[in-house]
Amino acid sequence: MPPFSKEAELAHDYEPAAKASTSATLPGYPLVKWNDNPRMKQFLEQELWCGDLELMAPRLWIMTTFSGANINPLHRQRVKGREIVVTEEPRLHLAWIHNRIFVKPLPRYLLSHAFWKTILEAGSGYSQSDLCKAATGFLRTYRYLIQHESDFHIAQQDNLRLIPKDIDWPSFCRFVLELRHIDDTVVSKRYCYGELRLTRLNLYAPLLLRKFHFEQVHGQYGDFFGRLYGPLLFAFAVVSTILNSMQVALAADQLEASRWEAVWHVCRYFSIVSLVAAAIISLWFILLWLWIFLDEWIYTIRKKLAKKREARSTPC
Repeated sequence: MPPFSKEAELAHDYEPAAKASTSATLPGYPLVKWNDNPRMKQFLEQELWCGDLELMAPRLWIMTTFSGANINPLHRQRVKGREIVVTEEPRLHLAWIHNRIFVKPLPRYLLSHAFWKTILEAGSGYSQSDLCKAATGFLRTYRYLIQHESDFHIAQQDNLRLIPKDIDWPSFCRFVLELRHIDDTVVSKRYCYGELRLTRLNLYAPLLLRKFHFEQVHGQYGDFFGRLYGPLLFAFAVVSTILNSMQVALAADQLEASRWEAVWHVCRYFSIVSLVAAAIISLWFILLWLWIFLDEWIYTIRKKLAKKREARSTPC
C-alpha cells in the first residue's frame, strides 16, 4: 500500500485514467511520459536510488548514528550554522560537510497517491521493490526535516523550494501524520540512517567502494592543500619550540663556564619548562583526539547493540 491515503495526497496532477493518454506526463516533469515505461524506469532509478550508499549501508553504522530519525529539522540546521544546499542527486541527500548540508527537494510525483499505485507498486522491473523502499525512505526524511511551521516556511523559500509552493501548512501536517507508521522494515537500507558526514564517506570510500572518494569536495588545488595548513603549522610550531629550547639549554652550558650563574639558571630552567610545556600540549591534543574518537565509537556500538536487541525482541 502507498505510505499515505488518497485523502491525504498533496498532488492531484494525475488520475489513473489519464495513463492511457499519450500526452500524460509525470507530475512536475513534463518531459517524462507515463506510458514510456523504459524511460520512466530509468528516470526513477536516477532520481531515487542511491547505489553507492546502498552498497555501503551494512557499514554505515561506523560513520553515523544507526537511526533513521537522526535528522535535524531545517530550523535546527540553521542553528548549527549550516547552509542548506539544494541537490538533485539522491546520494547526496542529507550528506553534510562543515557548514553545508545537501537536501534533495521533495518531487511532486511522490505526493500523488495514484503514482504510488500505478507506477511504484504495479509497475514492473527488477528493482521495483527496491525503488519503492527507496521512495518510502526518502519520503520519510521529510517527516523529520519539517516538524514545525518555521521549518515549513524555510522549505518554501524561493531559493530552496524543497516542497511545492502550492501546499499549505495544515495539508502538509495531515500528510506527514500518515507517515508516522513507516519503520525501517519498509525502507531501503540507506534510509535506516539519517544525516551522513561527507568527510567520513570520503574516508571510507576507498575501502568500501574501491574509489578514491565518495564525492569530490575540493575543486581547486588551493582548497585541497588549504586543509593541511593547520596541522602542518601546529607541527612546525611544536618542533620549533623544542629545537629552540634545546638550543637555549646548550647555550646555557657555555654561560656556566663563564660563571654567569644567575643567567645560567634562568636559561636552563626556561628551556626545560618550554620542553615540558610543548610535550604536555602535544600529548593533550593526542589524548583529546583519542577521547573523541573512542567516545564516538562507544556511542555507535551501543546504538548498534540496542538495534540488535530491539530486532530480536520484536515479534515476527
